[in-house]
Amino acid sequence: MQCSYFDAGKCHSCTLMGTPYEAQVVSKQAKVSALLPKVDFWDTPFCGPERGFRNKAKLAVGRKGRSGPYQLGILAPGGGVQDLTACGLYEPPIRASFAPLKRALAKTDLKPYDPATHKGQLRTVIVSTNPAGELQVRFVCRTAASIVPLRRALAGLQAELPNLVAASINLHPRHVALLEGDEEVPLTEGARLTMPVGVDLQLDRRSFFQTNTTVARALYAQARQWAGPPTGKAWDLYCGVGGFALTLAKAGWEVSGVETIASAIGCARDAAAAQGLPAKFQIGDATDWALAQTEVPALVVVNPPRRGIGQRLATVLNEGGASRILYSSCNPKTLAKDLAILDNYRPTRARMFDMFPQTNHVETAVMLSRIV
Repeated sequence: MQCSYFDAGKCHSCTLMGTPYEAQVVSKQAKVSALLPKVDFWDTPFCGPERGFRNKAKLAVGRKGRSGPYQLGILAPGGGVQDLTACGLYEPPIRASFAPLKRALAKTDLKPYDPATHKGQLRTVIVSTNPAGELQVRFVCRTAASIVPLRRALAGLQAELPNLVAASINLHPRHVALLEGDEEVPLTEGARLTMPVGVDLQLDRRSFFQTNTTVARALYAQARQWAGPPTGKAWDLYCGVGGFALTLAKAGWEVSGVETIASAIGCARDAAAAQGLPAKFQIGDATDWALAQTEVPALVVVNPPRRGIGQRLATVLNEGGASRILYSSCNPKTLAKDLAILDNYRPTRARMFDMFPQTNHVETAVMLSRIV
């Protein structure tokens, strides 16, 4: 895949751009395999499309001059915003939304936020899509002064984007390098996006979901296959909106999911109820919750953030006695550290999922079996 932005030096986010895709995958697999030498067997890497795969766009807002066209892209080194709306990585419904979004912003006449002067309103536009082409849009703005102009522009945006099912404003008044603030102001009645990945997940405005729907669906299917028929209860720690938990519940497992983010648990509970799946979800810290349990599960799934599960939880699981652990990781380095602590288990098989083509990032799933 080639990219005019990359070739012109305007965006280097895709560090492997221009490298043949087969070579990217081979290199990634070699690096992950080197970090995990004790894996008994590696399945063939799973690869989705190398372009048009991103289901979410997080784009800074800029403008050419005081009254020129709005730009959606990344902050440029010399100030302002480098427009990236022709980027080939986004799914087609997202790319089709950019022009209507720019026209809607033009109706508001709100000033883009300038990180250097701390002036302006519009910080970021976040657009998500699902396989049905439905859209969820969030406008990250500095203060409540943005609400009325954006509400006025909403009708026109909805007319141009009939697939827009949820829109909101996130208020982010602090001058810090964080993507969003704490307060969310709804613009539409609809708040969630349904994401079918073998089960129907519900994503609210702040929900985390893998950036590549095709590969995420394959990851959940792999978990279901490796888990096999139910042999007892299962835990899903760091369950998020319940992707692994609901997938296993659909296969007949009785699953308990744990997550610190209350809104994610709300989405998971509603999705389980809507589909009649035997999964229960709790708000809480994964380590504290695991320590409080008296029953030993047959299967534990962990899907932590980049920092991994850490020494405390790894030790708890290592001594807990579960028959198997399925570890899904977005950071093979912290995965390797955690597996070193889980020395009562043997990594029987693993698979790399190329969630992020054109970059060095990968998702890795490892199945661990307890050493008798």
